[in-house]
Amino acid sequence: MDAQTKSGLVDTQNLPDDREIAIDRVGVTNVRFPIIVRDKSHQSQNTVALVSLTVDLPHHHKGTHMSRFIEVLNEHGSVVHVENIEMILRHLQKRLHSRQAHVSFEFPYFIEKAAPVTGAIGLMDYTVKFTATANHDDIDFVVTVIVPVTTLCPCSKAISAHGAHNQRGQVTLNVRCRRFIWVEDLIQLVESSASSELFSLLKRPDEKAVTERAYENPVFVEDLVRNVALRANGDPRITWYRVEAENYESIHHHNAYAMIEKG
Repeated sequence: MDAQTKSGLVDTQNLPDDREIAIDRVGVTNVRFPIIVRDKSHQSQNTVALVSLTVDLPHHHKGTHMSRFIEVLNEHGSVVHVENIEMILRHLQKRLHSRQAHVSFEFPYFIEKAAPVTGAIGLMDYTVKFTATANHDDIDFVVTVIVPVTTLCPCSKAISAHGAHNQRGQVTLNVRCRRFIWVEDLIQLVESSASSELFSLLKRPDEKAVTERAYENPVFVEDLVRNVALRANGDPRITWYRVEAENYESIHHHNAYAMIEKG
């Protein structure tokens, strides 16, 4: 039997499906939307996120109502504040008649950084992701930061008469927290675990200082994830983490990778 709407048009999504296979997640992805996030230095920061909104779909429904996802997102104003994420999840559960709802907001986050010697100010951008799931009454929230770093190879330093090879690396840190934690704190946790942090603006004295800092603090990719894990273990706010590091090797035609997950 065709499902009819108030307009008299057929609502195909509400038709039954005889395959009896439930869908874990269905919805919309790659939605660009302006958001406001907390900023440790400036209270708040405006940015643009790539948003995904999904729900579970029971086996007896043919499809979901894609327009309702966008409606729920827009109902929270022209700019979404991250404090509204739980409310968005609850609205998705209600509007889509679902047990579970999932949202993710991935966005560039900017921090002003001063060069180590001259103090020259430049903006560094990092990728941040908020992922949240509502399962019945429970809410699960994961914060992810993707941080570029410099690593210098301890083996290269030990065996070379002059210098040592280094490379840019990328650390992805996912955390669950028992209370609020600043994005800046997570980024600093990662950067302090590497041979050196990166900067967007360096003058010659700064470049010398950063190069020498990395040389004096060599780390394998294994050291990098262990350093992050050690600092995360010491932070009482963090209840769970997964840290992944990938070095874009400068003298090999492959990358080096390591991962640690708590629990």
